Amino acid sequence: MSDKNDKAIRAMREFLEAVGVDVEARGMEKTPERVAQMYQYLFRGIGKDTSTIWGETFDSGSDGIIAVRHIPFYSMCEHHLVPFFGEVSIVYLPENGRVAGFSKFSRLVDILSHQPQLQERLTAQIAAAIAHDLGSRGVLVVAEAEQLCMTMRGDLAHGTRTVTSECTGVFRTDSALYHQAWMILGGEKS
Repeated sequence: MSDKNDKAIRAMREFLEAVGVDVEARGMEKTPERVAQMYQYLFRGIGKDTSTIWGETFDSGSDGIIAVRHIPFYSMCEHHLVPFFGEVSIVYLPENGRVAGFSKFSRLVDILSHQPQLQERLTAQIAAAIAHDLGSRGVLVVAEAEQLCMTMRGDLAHGTRTVTSECTGVFRTDSALYHQAWMILGGEKS
């Protein structure tokens, strides 16, 4: 076990004791270890370079818009360290028909969502990575999620979902392409 993991286990044990949990009670003895391992998994995207995930790109022989829709994700709200989860949809316009494999977009979302995060930042980071890493002419990303920090406390707004979007390149400057991208995602949004 690494020093970092030992430190996380000790910290979790102290935290649980500080909020009144009996970590010696039946079933709780290994909870600090389990929680430390879980957070190590949940934060495995920290410090990862997205440019390494794309592998070989391909000449599609097309200049059309491409969409990858309904990519599921789970992340942790950086303000409360509770989950938010939902789906990301991506539309991009490749440069000179150069495209990446579709599974790479799921990998991108996975890396960027597995760290303490804000939905707004996650949406922007996905768009920026596709624009930068693939040199895309334009990118539109839409994330729709349920924020457990919103639904578990306070007003208990069950079923409330938040939607964020980010666009780059020609989708910002060409209104016809912008509207086409939204249509591909299931309808024009105002």
